[in-house]
Amino acid sequence: MSPSTLFFSLLGGVLPARFWLWFWLREDRLHPEPRSLIVVSFLAGMAAVLFALPAEQWLCGTLMGGVSAECAVELPLTAQILIVVIGLAVIEETFKFIASYVGALRKRENDEPIDSLIYLITAALGFAALENTFFLSGAIKSGGLAASLDLGVLRFVGATLLHVVSSGTLGFFLALGFYKRGRMRKFDACIGLLAAIVLHTFFNLFILKGEGNSLYLFTVFAFVWLAVMLLLIGFEKVKQLRA
Repeated sequence: MSPSTLFFSLLGGVLPARFWLWFWLREDRLHPEPRSLIVVSFLAGMAAVLFALPAEQWLCGTLMGGVSAECAVELPLTAQILIVVIGLAVIEETFKFIASYVGALRKRENDEPIDSLIYLITAALGFAALENTFFLSGAIKSGGLAASLDLGVLRFVGATLLHVVSSGTLGFFLALGFYKRGRMRKFDACIGLLAAIVLHTFFNLFILKGEGNSLYLFTVFAFVWLAVMLLLIGFEKVKQLRA
C-alpha cells in the first residue's frame, strides 16, 4: 500500500468516526468520561478488527471454501450463506464487546449506567474506523479517490451507524442491569449481546438483498437512522435510572 493510499484511507476511516464520537459523547455532558478511557476504548475497538478479521476469514474459508480476504456472500440465500452472515455478526459484536470490556467496562471509572453506552459506542466507532480504512484502501486501489468517496459516504451514514446502534443496544441492556447483581446482571448482558447480533445480522441480510437496488438500500439506511433515534431515547431512559 502506497503512503498516499494509507493516508487517505486513514483520513476517510478515522475522521468520520471521530465526528460520530463527538456527537455521542455529548449525551453525557454532565458527567463526562475520562478522556484517557475514551481514547483507550477507541483504540481497543480498532485493535479488535485485527482479531475479528482472521476469525472471519477462517469462517469464510471453512464454510465457503478458500481463504479469500473477504466473504463473497451473494444471493440466493442458502443455509450456508445464512450461517456465514450470522457468524460474521457474532464475531464482530463479540470482539467489540471484548474491546469495550478490556478498554473501560472493567475499570472503576465505569460507575454509572450511562457509562456502558458510552464505552460500547466508543469501541464500536474505533472498530468502524479501522474497518472503514480497510474498505477505503481497497476502493482507492481499484477505483481511485472518487470511488472511495462514494463508499466513504455510504459507510458514514450506514455501516458506521449500524456498529453504533448494535453496540449501543448492548450498552443499553448493560445499563439496565447496572444496579442488578449476579445472574440477573449476566442475563441482561446476554440479552443485549443477542440483540446486537440480531440487529447486525438483519442489516447484513438487507444489504445483501438490496445490492443493485438504490431505493431498497435507502430504505435500509432509513431504518438504521430510525434505530439511532430509538437509541437516543434509550439514552434518556438510562439517565433516569437510579439505584
